[in-house]
Amino acid sequence: VSPNCFLPISPNANQVSMSEITLKINGKDRPVDVSSDMPLLWALRDKLNMTGTKYSCGIGQCGACTVLVDGTPMRACITPAASVAGMNITTIEGLDPEGEHPVQRAWHKIDVPQCGYCQGGQILTAVSLIERNPNPSDDDIDAAHSGNICRCGTYHRIRKAVKLAAQYKRGGAK
Repeated sequence: VSPNCFLPISPNANQVSMSEITLKINGKDRPVDVSSDMPLLWALRDKLNMTGTKYSCGIGQCGACTVLVDGTPMRACITPAASVAGMNITTIEGLDPEGEHPVQRAWHKIDVPQCGYCQGGQILTAVSLIERNPNPSDDDIDAAHSGNICRCGTYHRIRKAVKLAAQYKRGGAK
């Protein structure tokens, strides 16, 4: 037995250093105390009580936790909150509260969700895609959503809704 195995543990070994950062969420500055490694997902859900962003895989593979950071889809479960301080973060709660955003309108019209768990991430991914590409092809939609898993398998309805949302955004559908 190594004599080092009996060394006392430092009294500060289990303490986590917290610091206040400001997250700009849905257009509002939100100060929050977080550890340097706290994922954005937990800052949103546990610290700010914003539960629209969902936890699922915890390793950035499923897309349920997708938020937009400066318009780019990012996985909140693997993005340290401190790394996005001061950047524009959009959560599902940040789209139109009346549901009138073109993507929300299309999702409702096509009746996309079944269980709905993945829909926040799916919707925000679609928002980003349509901002970058106002007339996405099936391949564009599939590529953008390739990391967003829907356990219910509503991919055909997601594709149809993205195309309709793009039409709404271009002013071509009512």
